[in-house]
Amino acid sequence: MSDTEFPLPPATFEFLTASLKMQAEVQLGLIHFGEEKDRPAPNFPLARHSIDMLAMLLEKTKGNLTTEEQRFIENSVTELRFRFIQLLEQSGKRAQAGSPEQRSTEQPKIDEDPEEGQAEEGQPEPGQPKTEEQASS
Repeated sequence: MSDTEFPLPPATFEFLTASLKMQAEVQLGLIHFGEEKDRPAPNFPLARHSIDMLAMLLEKTKGNLTTEEQRFIENSVTELRFRFIQLLEQSGKRAQAGSPEQRSTEQPKIDEDPEEGQAEEGQPEPGQPKTEEQASS
C-alpha cells in the first residue's frame, strides 16, 4: 500500500447510512470544506432526494435491523428532515426580505390605499350605483 492510499472502512449498514447522511448534509450546506465565502447555496432538490433515499432504506429494512442500526437511521432521517425544513424556511425569509430594488417593484396590495381608485369592501366602484344594502348603511 502506498503512502497516498488508506484502508477503506468495512461495508456496513452504519457506513451506508452515514454516507447518505453526510451527502445530504453537504447538499444542504451544513458541511463545507473551504472558505466561508465560498460556501455554496443549499441544493434543496438534491438534498430532498438524498433524504428520501434514506427514508426509503428505512422503510425497506424495517424489522431487519439491529436496535442500533434502526435508531441510527431513524435519527438521521428525522434530523435531516428537520434541518431541511429549517434551512428552506430561512432561505424563504431571506428571499422575501429581498433587495430594495425588488421591494420597490412589487405591486401594491388591493386593500393598501382605497383612495387610489379602489373601492373599500362593501362600497361600489367609482361610477357604479349603490345597492340597497349600501344605500341604507
